[in-house]
Amino acid sequence: MNTFYRGRRLRRNQALRTLMQDVSLSSNDLIMPYFVADVAEKEFYKPINSMPGQAQYSIHSLLKRVEKAVKAGLKACILFGIPSTKDSCGSQGWLETGIVQRAVKALKSEFPNLIVVTDVCLCEYTAHGHCGVLSPNGEVLNDPTLELLSKVALSHAIAGADIVAPSDMMDGRVAAIRHALDQQGFENLAIMSYAVKYASSFYGPFREAAESAPQSGDRKSYQMDFANSSQALLEAEADVNEGADILMVKPIGAYLDILRLLHDNFSLPLAAYQVSGEYSMIKAAAEKGWINEEAVILESLIGIKRAGASLILNYFTEELLLKGLVK
Repeated sequence: MNTFYRGRRLRRNQALRTLMQDVSLSSNDLIMPYFVADVAEKEFYKPINSMPGQAQYSIHSLLKRVEKAVKAGLKACILFGIPSTKDSCGSQGWLETGIVQRAVKALKSEFPNLIVVTDVCLCEYTAHGHCGVLSPNGEVLNDPTLELLSKVALSHAIAGADIVAPSDMMDGRVAAIRHALDQQGFENLAIMSYAVKYASSFYGPFREAAESAPQSGDRKSYQMDFANSSQALLEAEADVNEGADILMVKPIGAYLDILRLLHDNFSLPLAAYQVSGEYSMIKAAAEKGWINEEAVILESLIGIKRAGASLILNYFTEELLLKGLVK
């Protein structure tokens, strides 16, 4: 008579292992980030050195890139804009003719079934690189920034975005954006809030990709301290109460415990952002031959799903779809 657990019975071949999986990964789980630049050159494609395989695109080049991904099964993307000019308040961020606004219109015209998410922030558009309005002494001013973020979100909604995603970490921004959208008849437009966004060193390559590095100081006064978990619940609860439809944790690799914390305390769908630094580290290790790239990508994403994510924003999405590793 057996007196011990024989777990190997359900792991002895691939068919059994697949049948027994608690979670799985599909194209419905993944959101691909794209960087679109306001340039005159039609075929513009600028590789991002710190993110092998990623680039800035003109709208024309973006459409060609997305077409291949959609044919491979891409369901959703998120857009980050690189404007032609910047100023102290980020005014390019809410122009009807802004780069993200034009890109949204083009994508929705060509691929009406593609879910287009837009990042709502000012850091890509301000000359100082911060996510809000600066005081004369360099402090990021919370409440004056809310009006500008609402204008950005509304301009994205008018352009045809399916979801707006505020990433700035200003207090009260979800309520301000929800009010602005509802007032203009966009009450059915979803908000995916970067509810728990940490001041992280893993964002390094993104600064190059989005050309959004702060010109002075850092973002620790408004992004979360990575030593704190209790504040994550407070931030998420505030966004739920203000009208968020989806909550996001960013970054995710070092914060799976935070994702599980939100999963256990809230009923909204959860998104997780596997950020640029996480992507670049996997790519660098794979280039050195130290890891099996495809295996590590899948393991990391399954781990994020297992921790509670409904959606994963990550730069591997295209690659996984084009190679048929995810259906």
